[in-house]
Amino acid sequence: MSTPERAETPADDDSGARLGAELSDAVVLFHEALGALMGLSAADHKALGVIRRDGPMSARELADRTGLTAGAVTGLVDRLEHSGHARRTRHETDRRQLVIEATASSSPQVKRALGEMQEAMARVTEQFTVDELTVVARWVSLTTATMREQAAAVGASGGRRATRP
Repeated sequence: MSTPERAETPADDDSGARLGAELSDAVVLFHEALGALMGLSAADHKALGVIRRDGPMSARELADRTGLTAGAVTGLVDRLEHSGHARRTRHETDRRQLVIEATASSSPQVKRALGEMQEAMARVTEQFTVDELTVVARWVSLTTATMREQAAAVGASGGRRATRP
């Protein structure tokens, strides 16, 4: 079975790498700004997002999902507890195990910032056809999987962060 020929695009040269780097920078800067509204770093904010999205989890699960060491997660959870964003509680079925759960909902400032981002992204999305959005969704899905694989590979080679994110 042959593969369809690809048309030459700007991504075929260095501009694709540059666009990817710029997107990555913009995402980090946005999350750093949101974290700052909450008194958190971008990494702490993203870890809190994992907990909010996926529900209570052990420190080991959070370490696995974030690529941080157990020690770094302990510090991260200490900061989230101290700031009132999370707490350690007993697992509901295995009382020997501690889980981390999100506490307070986001502040009005954070909710407003997220709402404004959602509205802005909706304006971006409406500029594309359904077929174009299907391609974009596929690219995002494949890119996310690749980034997770590469993060795991770096972690497995000794690149896990041992200090505060």
